[in-house]
Amino acid sequence: MLTWLVIGVGDITSRRVLPAILAEERSRLVGIVTRNPAKAAPYGVPAFTTLEAALAESEAAAVYVGSPVFLHASQSSAALAAGRDVLCEKPMAMNLAEAEKMVAEAHASRRIFGVAYYRRTYPKVHRALELIRQGVIGAPVLAWATCHSQPVAEDSSRSWLLDPERAGGGPLYDVASHRIDLLNFFFGEPVRVTGQLSNAIHTFAVEDSATVMIEYKNRLRAVVDARWHSRVERDEFRVIGTEGEIDLSPLTGPSLVYPGGREHLPPHSNLHAPCVKNFVDAVLDGAPLLSSGDTARWTDWVTAQVVACARAAQ
Repeated sequence: MLTWLVIGVGDITSRRVLPAILAEERSRLVGIVTRNPAKAAPYGVPAFTTLEAALAESEAAAVYVGSPVFLHASQSSAALAAGRDVLCEKPMAMNLAEAEKMVAEAHASRRIFGVAYYRRTYPKVHRALELIRQGVIGAPVLAWATCHSQPVAEDSSRSWLLDPERAGGGPLYDVASHRIDLLNFFFGEPVRVTGQLSNAIHTFAVEDSATVMIEYKNRLRAVVDARWHSRVERDEFRVIGTEGEIDLSPLTGPSLVYPGGREHLPPHSNLHAPCVKNFVDAVLDGAPLLSSGDTARWTDWVTAQVVACARAAQ
């Protein structure tokens, strides 16, 4: 049995992570860290207003860090130092230096350190990987991912995503990170990155448009385009090869299309549930993590290269 301490009761935590922990048969929720203890009341577990008190008083063996991005590094570090295994929400950190420090601390503490890039658990992602390895599209040469939507409302509970001091950046950090991580899952370590950030429509303190180009060791190039100004939602993900392409669009939908075939492979109804289960399996059974600090570090590396490009262009 894995006992859990959850930090933060925001949108993702309340809609996905807490239900996933409560439903996971080898997990038990034993505490919540929140500035508003009333948010913990429905769960019938102790509420702590500081992480320090929670780590000192809670019996939790694992900690889920579900706070805004600027707190990920300090809270993950504190939990690791206290001997807890950690599942941190994405993106892992505000910058590459923080990410590398977190990974080093996890190794030094010999604790399990996972990052919640849950799209790595999608059944159709694993099937697409299998098809690519079978040569169904020949040699993969290009990948294309988009995520276009309207931004979060400035008066909503998620408006912190528009604050660079709390979120790090706009769609580059929030939604492009998922696609970048998935491309790394498909193609390994990136070797070269360029990109542009802009405010095409909105005058937020963060960008509303991010375009990234990544080159991998096998010479494949990938483009990720994420935008927070479109009334036409897009969630495309395609891998193009010398003999055809695999289309996973929309990425969070069930459809997988490839030369000579079409499959219906829906994700779990709670997108975080397989991620939580994989983490539990890693802690209790030594199963490999699908998304670890070591793999997530490469997403932060890509992000850092794009930010550097944007600053150089100013």
